[in-house]
Amino acid sequence: MSPARSEAPSAPQTIGFIDIGTNSVRLTVVRLEPDHSWSTITLQKEAVRLGEGEFGAESALQPAAMDRATIVCRSFADLARSHGAQMVVAVATSATREAANQAAFVRRLREEAGIDVHVVSGQEEARLIFLGVLSRVHLGERRALVIDIGGGSTEVALGDHAGAEYLDSLRLGAIRLTSEFPQASAEAPVSGKVYEAMRRRVQVEAVRIRRRLAGERIDVAFGTSGTIRNVASVIVRALRDDTPQRVDTVSRDEVRKVAKLLRSLGLEERRSVSGLNPLRADIVVAGAAILDALMDDLDLAEIQAVAECGLREGLVVDHLARGAHEARLNAPTVRERSVLQLARACAFDEPHARHVAGLALDLFDSARAAGLHRYGDEARELFGHAALLHDIGTFLSYSDHHLHSYYLIRHADLLGFDENEIATMAATALFHRKARPGTRQPAFAELDRPTRKAVRLLSALLRMAEYMDRGHSGAVAHAALRADGPGALVLEVRPVKDWHLERWRLESRREAVEKGLGRTLTIEALEP
Repeated sequence: MSPARSEAPSAPQTIGFIDIGTNSVRLTVVRLEPDHSWSTITLQKEAVRLGEGEFGAESALQPAAMDRATIVCRSFADLARSHGAQMVVAVATSATREAANQAAFVRRLREEAGIDVHVVSGQEEARLIFLGVLSRVHLGERRALVIDIGGGSTEVALGDHAGAEYLDSLRLGAIRLTSEFPQASAEAPVSGKVYEAMRRRVQVEAVRIRRRLAGERIDVAFGTSGTIRNVASVIVRALRDDTPQRVDTVSRDEVRKVAKLLRSLGLEERRSVSGLNPLRADIVVAGAAILDALMDDLDLAEIQAVAECGLREGLVVDHLARGAHEARLNAPTVRERSVLQLARACAFDEPHARHVAGLALDLFDSARAAGLHRYGDEARELFGHAALLHDIGTFLSYSDHHLHSYYLIRHADLLGFDENEIATMAATALFHRKARPGTRQPAFAELDRPTRKAVRLLSALLRMAEYMDRGHSGAVAHAALRADGPGALVLEVRPVKDWHLERWRLESRREAVEKGLGRTLTIEALEP
């Protein structure tokens, strides 16, 4: 269920990483060594314009765009496997996460390209991009701002060598802004009036970032996207008559000059500008307007455009970081920190939540031993997080707090999780009380069939765990399920104090639990 497995490699591994963006699909195939170093075997990129025609009234990926992306993804997955890749990790960003037909596209990629795609949030995308920068740049004691201008969104991150402190995502990228201002991709030059309107549009969208970063120390700024690299390349070749390097530092004045040069040319003339990828000629004016406006808003005198330093590289670093977790068991992961941050922001009852989570995991493990399911450690981790967050909705109102819990989890930018994992946790928390899961509920209907099956069981286990701490007193220390013949289970409960309230709740809700488990249930109390 997660974009990358958590075990550390004990022998060299070859893994492919695919980034399905709004403009391009990128592939990195790397060799991971047991000491967590890595080397690149191949880098590939194809412009597929997945977001073309999406950012209108329908907000849907267009058939031709999905065709192009599917063909390229299948080719990249085959290429990765031809290099010996044992697994292919694929993520999708802005165009896919905002598409009304996201589920159909992800399903098509699974069936036709043979890859399971994880759709990440804007903040998660920004985090991965920042990790990519850390893989290529030594920050020392400097604080760095990272800007990545994609086709559908622009990611901004601020942090240091330890990681990102601030993450944000603007729903505005080079393709999206071009779709809002069609003159930017027309055959004729772009007028100064239209260009200024584009800059103002960016500044309106970026007001939150401008306010949040006001007064923050920024020692260096990096640009990691193809758009920024192209603008920098034109500056180096057309303004300086020089050769682009892996890292090119460009000033705000130079960005403004090149933007003026590019918009003064018609589309065909723009395609022949030295340093510019002709395939970006129709969206580069919008991309330059975004960079120009952000540098102005954030008072950046210059920015370093860095090659081969973005989301793909961040995926590799994130994969290695998950693998290294066992070496630092006491350090919380990105996912754990993100879940706790949400829970504590909602002033949750931490002792109760942790106790319920512990009971829930006891039930998960014993249910697996009893043959009730075959879910592994990834599902177990998500279930534990859902159990910890199941009651956070009481922050808004106790009445129907499961609905509020669902909303808070579903719409939180939980870092380290993809969209399907967040939807799974939210649905599990939602169905821990009242209505059982059914396709009449949108929260359940949006899940694919295997995930629905998992949520039915996990939400039933969470109901039981919640019932066993009904009084928030820790009355039940341990609980386990065991098989008792065909179609029957026994719930063994070990209380440590009076648990009449908890037992009454279990008995009164037995029918709902049995339907969720698909088994009859008998309750046995063990000696304390």
